Amino acid sequence: MIGKILKTMRRENNFTQEKLAELTYIGRSTLSDYERLKTDINFENIEKIAEVCGYEVVFINKKDKNKVLTTKNIERKEI
Repeated sequence: MIGKILKTMRRENNFTQEKLAELTYIGRSTLSDYERLKTDINFENIEKIAEVCGYEVVFINKKDKNKVLTTKNIERKEI
């Protein structure tokens, strides 16, 4: 599913894989592998691609739709 989401975001912005690779500093072949689910993607790269494509990664609580977490509204702590 994540591969389809990544491809949709890229296409909505009329980015080729090469252009998105240039903007995110992720290799073109790696982007292709993400889209085809040949390689697992880490959260930081999901966030990077989303940001360049004008999206934000959002987590919505199923029980309370008013509880929303994003990387912008929580404090990150290094583990």
